[in-house]
Amino acid sequence: MILAKRKREQKKTSCSVIMEEKIQRLKNAIEEADGIVLGAGAGLSASAGFDYSGARFQKYFQDFSEKYHFTDMYSGGFYSFETPEEHWAYWSRFIYVNRYMEPPKLVYTDLLELLEGKDYFVLTTNVDHCFQKGGFDKHRLFYTQGDYGLFQCARPCHQETYDNQQIICRMVAAQGYEITSKGALCLPESGPVKMRVPSEMIPRCPKCGSPMSMNLRADDAFVEDEGWHAAAQRYAEFLRRHEGQHILFLELGVGGNTPVIIKYPFWRMTYQNPKAVYACVNLSEAYCPREIQRHAICIDKDIGKTIGQISKYTSI
Repeated sequence: MILAKRKREQKKTSCSVIMEEKIQRLKNAIEEADGIVLGAGAGLSASAGFDYSGARFQKYFQDFSEKYHFTDMYSGGFYSFETPEEHWAYWSRFIYVNRYMEPPKLVYTDLLELLEGKDYFVLTTNVDHCFQKGGFDKHRLFYTQGDYGLFQCARPCHQETYDNQQIICRMVAAQGYEITSKGALCLPESGPVKMRVPSEMIPRCPKCGSPMSMNLRADDAFVEDEGWHAAAQRYAEFLRRHEGQHILFLELGVGGNTPVIIKYPFWRMTYQNPKAVYACVNLSEAYCPREIQRHAICIDKDIGKTIGQISKYTSI
């Protein structure tokens, strides 16, 4: 029994040493890179505290959960509500807490500090705007899948998007929520909130009068507006400018839902460039193909904690 305990302790120590070495390698890769392409998925925002289930879901959607029995925000987003007034009551809350509220943890601001002085560009499938809220230069960002903060015509009859902050704030206020000076939502003391918005607040296309929808990539109706194409061009130009250079492809929190956007291209570009380094930080999903293992750093660990360790370089 004592021998088994000793072996477990030795294995734990060995794993800690290996993890520390990986974090040191990533720190060096960041410092030495001519350019950094940062690919971010949902795991990054999850590390920052944007949890779509559990206590955070119950805090803002308990009434919807009790009525319709879904247990997380994503499930509610696919629910076919009986009326548009109820649909937009749900979605206005969803948009507000995930787009206009600050993330609970400072992971994004810590990440920006880590990249200070580096030539970087961000490619992300996240639609919560956390990079800009964290202080990132919007001209170094490409949100490929849309933005919770934008509406579009649901048809769509034209290729434009519309900022939704004012109408979303009005919708949540109409349900009875109070918005604090720091942007948090508070339940009213007078009683429960409403589960519908006034009919006159339902957004409609200013050109054709059809219903508006979120600017989120779900099908061929997704609008790629001028801003989207400008960001795509800036990303392509960044890659051209750093072609053949010592470039770090830093992947944070990217899962298997949309690997063709970030993960697979990062693997391919690392394979094609002998000077490139691929780094993946993702709790329980850090891996790479055998062909690029010599040029890869895979860290199976919480992203926020990893960023903190790189910044301070403390032992695990």
